[in-house]
Amino acid sequence: MQRYKPGSELVPGIVSIPAYGHTPGHCAFALQSQRQSMLVMSDTVRNPYLFARHPDWQPTFDMDGPRAVQARRRMLDRAAADRMLVSAYHFPFPACGHLIRAGTGYELVPVMWSPRP
Repeated sequence: MQRYKPGSELVPGIVSIPAYGHTPGHCAFALQSQRQSMLVMSDTVRNPYLFARHPDWQPTFDMDGPRAVQARRRMLDRAAADRMLVSAYHFPFPACGHLIRAGTGYELVPVMWSPRP
């Protein structure tokens, strides 16, 4: 195990993003490979159908609600503006998609999944 500083590049193409609020020291990760990018939001947006649609909600499992809202808004804004593929630990299958602005929140548009190898 090796510690890292939030906001640092861990290896080429993987940058940690401070996302404090859910828990102290909570981080997300931005992945970049050539022209493709992905934002792994960890627990910042636990359920896209609740907390992407209503990013200002403060569930009890966020230890610092106001700070979690700031992190969530910052991450959702970035993912939508940069058209990043997104994923998070508790997203339903297929657990990846893109975010689009919808009213005061966002909607997850899941990627299509195919069982072919």
